[in-house]
Amino acid sequence: MSTESISDRREHIRSISVTSLSALLGVAAALASMSITGDAASLDAAASDLRALMLVAGAILAQFILFDVTSIYGDDEFGAKHYLFIVFMTFSFWFVTWGILLTTAEAAA
Repeated sequence: MSTESISDRREHIRSISVTSLSALLGVAAALASMSITGDAASLDAAASDLRALMLVAGAILAQFILFDVTSIYGDDEFGAKHYLFIVFMTFSFWFVTWGILLTTAEAAA
């Protein structure tokens, strides 16, 4: 009985860690994207800058490396579902945050 509660607690902490890291790195990538494309002449030029997409791809790859080094997941637990979750969460937070930053900067100008 106590083994199950420890396992459930570890699973819960791992889920919170993965979700929060994906969210925070998505927002950080959006802020970095804004700092790179902040001097663009128009909203279209900033949105089509490939460097911003490379930043979010780097944030996603950094998470895969970090999870592998820290062994948050066991050897056989990290599957396609986990990869897709990390990619989706990071990209979603990056996309929404960067979109808000771009439209706010366009409205302020």
